[in-house]
Amino acid sequence: MGLSTAAIYAVIGSGLVLTYTTTGVFNFAHGATGMLAAFAYWQLAVGWGLPVWLALALVLLVIAPVFGLLLERFVLREAQALGDAQRLVITIALLSGFIALARWVWDPNEARPLSPFFVDRPPIRIGPAVVTWHQAITMIVAVAVAVALWALLNRTRTGAEMRATVDDRALVGLTGADPVRANRVAWMLGTQLAAIGGILIAPTVALDAQQLSLLIVSAYAAAIFGRLRSLPLTFLGAVVVGCTESYLTGYLPQNDFLPGLRLAAPALLLFAVLLLFPHRRLRGRDRKLIQVPVPPARGTAVFAGCIVAGGLFLATTLGDEQAITYGSMFALGIVALSFVPLTGYAGQVSLCQFSIAGIGAIVWAQLGANGEVWALGAAVLVSAVVGALIALPALRLSGVYLALGTTAFTIILDRWIFTLPSFELFGVRIALFQQGSVEMAGPRLFGFRADETREIMMVSAVVLALAVLGVAALRRGPFGRRLIALRDSEAAYATLGGNLLLAKLMVFSLSAGLAGLGGALYGMHLRSVTAENFNLVAGLPIFLVAVIGGLGRVGNGMFSGASTVGPQVLVGVAPWTINPIGLLPATIGIAVSRHPDGVLPMMRAGWEPLGRSRAAVTALLGLVAAGWLLHLGGLVNGWTLFIALLVGAHIVQVYARRREATPAEPEVPVEWWGVRRPWRREDGEVLARAVAG
Repeated sequence: MGLSTAAIYAVIGSGLVLTYTTTGVFNFAHGATGMLAAFAYWQLAVGWGLPVWLALALVLLVIAPVFGLLLERFVLREAQALGDAQRLVITIALLSGFIALARWVWDPNEARPLSPFFVDRPPIRIGPAVVTWHQAITMIVAVAVAVALWALLNRTRTGAEMRATVDDRALVGLTGADPVRANRVAWMLGTQLAAIGGILIAPTVALDAQQLSLLIVSAYAAAIFGRLRSLPLTFLGAVVVGCTESYLTGYLPQNDFLPGLRLAAPALLLFAVLLLFPHRRLRGRDRKLIQVPVPPARGTAVFAGCIVAGGLFLATTLGDEQAITYGSMFALGIVALSFVPLTGYAGQVSLCQFSIAGIGAIVWAQLGANGEVWALGAAVLVSAVVGALIALPALRLSGVYLALGTTAFTIILDRWIFTLPSFELFGVRIALFQQGSVEMAGPRLFGFRADETREIMMVSAVVLALAVLGVAALRRGPFGRRLIALRDSEAAYATLGGNLLLAKLMVFSLSAGLAGLGGALYGMHLRSVTAENFNLVAGLPIFLVAVIGGLGRVGNGMFSGASTVGPQVLVGVAPWTINPIGLLPATIGIAVSRHPDGVLPMMRAGWEPLGRSRAAVTALLGLVAAGWLLHLGGLVNGWTLFIALLVGAHIVQVYARRREATPAEPEVPVEWWGVRRPWRREDGEVLARAVAG
């Protein structure tokens, strides 16, 4: 069993290494590609009843290579010219999008079992070992893949082009070879290998979009074992991972604390390999650094005030059901804001922020059952300690490696730590999600218990406003400037006397503390949370939306929170749009990743004319106040108010922009003053000064 599983990981991992070494793009969506292939095979062979051989031929020889070709042509070819961060975002967006697409096409509530190959034939006995035909086919396929890849890379012109492209893409083009063709072949083969792995492993697990996509973590470990360039070492790493999983399945002691360890074993191995193995410098390291503007104190204060005012406006106008649906935007905004100092300022990529938010929710649930405000401080402190622990391995990881490390940490939390029952540590009783859900109470402030949804929404809005002021002050202060220097060049930062360990510990702790605070408030809003609320797949849209907004902007928190829950307005009107909306973060993430500044600068440029027009500001405030009073008086409903404010704000914005865009009076030479334009009172003084000078 272990060797057959290892064979599947070797096939998938070899496709991952092949595409990375040829194109320089580490494909986080590689496992999701195999997942889609497995679903397509089920649809053809089981759903539509085609013969197995025909279904396999269609998936592996038609659908998979064409899919890889389309990905290379329309998404990933341009990604090669981007930096590490943008390439990472594109493949994570693909991962999120593929999972959403699979759940849209194939109902996740419907079971879709797949039978192993030749399940009706008796197994093969080799001494004391019993090998099923499916396992035998799996191992034969892995050997065939290894031989075919060796022959391709070492005995064909295309293979020579692919290996040469790794070293110097420009030089390959000068020799008459075609690097684009080499990349195209690499993506087609990589997609086929992912499809083979997905089809082979699907009969042994549930045909679930999320589970199949995250099985790639085992292949990640195998690929990192091969240092992302060696296929033989990748196969060896796959054997280590597969045999470890098999050993834990067969010999792990039976108790309540260890079942999750087997599920988290691939992530633990990935984390260990990342820390223990030396890693070469990543190809194409991004040096096109983005300017991070210093937020003005006055503008930030106005923005924070608008957040509080917006929270008050929503709390007094939304109905009970709407408040539950949309009120979490402020808490999620705090989690998204945690990316700004960590990734926007310091350049450290983390995919575990939402899981750390889950830690903050756990601490509040256990310590703040009666609404004690000090428990919020404890949630921040515990989350900050976890962030500091993550910072230690981050000292030797960067780029893709750091993203992989934080992904592994998230999966360890999801599959093992969050599933543990309550236990005692040094005489202290520690309870997590208690293998189910935990209840979340609202905070008690100044003798007042904020336990209603609107009250918690208002508290979250105030906390988000304070967090925005704090992150803006951080950027204006000396520590913010040090973080920018750290992002620009870690080597230069250390050479000039900067303490890398201290800086990373502080920024990871600060960011994790913010995420934990947001997670606690998010849990209060939901009233009851489970581990599933904070897993990797749940956190990916938050990360993507934060990237879309612009990771260097303090307004990102409010933008991300509103953008995450905002599409629910459309779902409320047209429920059938829930699946297309699930694809939005991935689709926009792919497009906006090519504009690393994000959409917030464009939005700010569009609204700045309004801010400079006193008449426009007065009109907008009057419109909001009038609509608010009419709604409180019961004269207009919520939808009417929403549409009226949306249309009114757009009209005021267009007015301000057109007023500011009025063409300036053309400059007239001095000798034509009084002829081509009227003589002005100040013209005489201007001429006198010019003559005297």
